[in-house]
Amino acid sequence: MDNKELHITSIGGQAVMEGVMMRGPYKTVVAVRKPDGDIEKKIDENGVKTRSRFFRLPIIRGCVNFVDSLVIGMKALMFSAEFIDVEEEDEEPESKFDKWLDDKFGDKVKDIVIYVAIAISLVFSVAIFMLLPALLTKGVEALGTLVPAIDRITSTSAFTSIFEGIIRMVIFISYLALVSQMKDIKRVFEYHGAEHKTIACYEAGEELTPENVKRYTRFHPRCGTSFLLFVMIISILLFALLPRFDGYGAIASTLLRMSTRLLLLPVVAGISYEIIKLAGRSKNKCVGWLSKPGLWLQRLTTREPDESQIEVAIESMKPCIPENSEDDKW
Repeated sequence: MDNKELHITSIGGQAVMEGVMMRGPYKTVVAVRKPDGDIEKKIDENGVKTRSRFFRLPIIRGCVNFVDSLVIGMKALMFSAEFIDVEEEDEEPESKFDKWLDDKFGDKVKDIVIYVAIAISLVFSVAIFMLLPALLTKGVEALGTLVPAIDRITSTSAFTSIFEGIIRMVIFISYLALVSQMKDIKRVFEYHGAEHKTIACYEAGEELTPENVKRYTRFHPRCGTSFLLFVMIISILLFALLPRFDGYGAIASTLLRMSTRLLLLPVVAGISYEIIKLAGRSKNKCVGWLSKPGLWLQRLTTREPDESQIEVAIESMKPCIPENSEDDKW
């Protein structure tokens, strides 16, 4: 179907445990397949369309969307986890620690757990994707000083940025390749495929039925996987403009490099978001080539879903569709 005939939507989401979360202009919906076969839904109102104009400016909206995605995504995962192995959990008595938390914080416990989980995941991500590449790069630069011909290359900002970026990509792709072999993660990736297929079917203007949805591709240009890949590519280009801080000693220079990169991450996320927006609605050949690496990477993060998984994705999608079709345009 020609791009002009497609209704490119802003509705997107993520896979959760035995379910799918969809986020539209006014509602966020999590649909989960319970152990008894029924589909449980949680529908929340959101205020994306009612934000001030400042938070909807290019680049700024990408930073805001990135933070929103972390918080909403973690909440969706927590909700879906409530329905996993329910029978086994019911048999286990409440621990003293759980009782203390419940008495002390009440209904706020879930929010505390969510924000603690986000903080831990961010610390882990910084350690793996920022600190480790920086240390390895610093080690290669130190070895380069022993050979003058190599030192001419390793002593440049471009080398630092490119080498760090390559290490990040290798770690990221290796991680995806490893976790994609896990049984539980395979199920999540199948729901990820169901999410993409359902959105593609809706954008094509077809009725959301399992028969219609299964005919569409599981690869989508606005996927979070593609976004993360763009983040890594943009970071290589942007970080190449930063100083190396070589005159501050090995530890100090490494910390300064990490600090400047962390400070610029919101900018990187904002630029990456704008590229994803462009890639999601353009049929330009150059833009298409920009989208290719992300689509290839989705071969690791998505799998073909079965009909029951597609049904869950449809149930999460329908409440997100606004009455006015103009309201969810990308």
